[in-house]
Amino acid sequence: MRISTRLIRLSNRIFPKIEHPFNLRNDGGMSYARWQYEKGADTIACYRGLATPEEMFRDRDVLDMGCGAGGKSLYYAALGARMVTGVELMEHYRAEAEALAAELGLAARFRFVCASALALPFPDGSFDTVVMNDFFEHVSEPERALQEALRLLRPGGRIYLNFPPYYHPTGYHMSDAIHMPWVHLFFTERQLIAAYKDLIRGLPDEQERLALRFSKDAAGEDRYTYINRMTLRRAKGIFRALDIQPEHYREIPLRPVLAPLAKLPGLRELFVKMAVCVIRKPEK
Repeated sequence: MRISTRLIRLSNRIFPKIEHPFNLRNDGGMSYARWQYEKGADTIACYRGLATPEEMFRDRDVLDMGCGAGGKSLYYAALGARMVTGVELMEHYRAEAEALAAELGLAARFRFVCASALALPFPDGSFDTVVMNDFFEHVSEPERALQEALRLLRPGGRIYLNFPPYYHPTGYHMSDAIHMPWVHLFFTERQLIAAYKDLIRGLPDEQERLALRFSKDAAGEDRYTYINRMTLRRAKGIFRALDIQPEHYREIPLRPVLAPLAKLPGLRELFVKMAVCVIRKPEK
């Protein structure tokens, strides 16, 4: 076993385990879809003071990009959306999403579509609201995803985009197995991949997790492709390049007491919990 893997294993004894839906499912708890549904209110809370739930969803046709197992899509439907379309690359989430939709009595106002968010099979102007919740840091080409969202919005419609920046304590998105905050500042990608594989070995969903997070490069080496390493600076650069001027933009600190650190240029990427952005498509 590598020294780095031993150190990361040791760190798991020091730092508390972080709640993660994959682990809840394996431990016999709630499903991924149900966990997402229960967390729906947290997503809406990001926009408090910027938009009300009614403005976001009531009688709206909603597109949820990167919906996973559809739980948050169903939460939006429960808030009065006319129709919520959840788009996801992983087909195996369909059954879980549709089962929860039936259980909640929301099947008539929800559809799961397996497709790439970079080229969606919908006509221009199909939606009033596009939600990009914990999506922008995962998509391979965020610029194209934003352009696609704008294409699909009706005039006056809005994109609600929020993401944890890469240098967030769990911004490396391995917290289902590695508990150490800011672990990606102390170990290389290769070391983290090796440790992650070691820690999930033998779990019921081991292969599912590996397929979700890693891809092979031209040399046959594993690369961590689950995230695109989105930073606050990069996101703002994308907005400028696409000539997008957000209607609202704010950065939520990890904790209120850390708010001063979240405003310092050299430290803000480390201490911002969530970037929150509302983009309005101009009226014709």
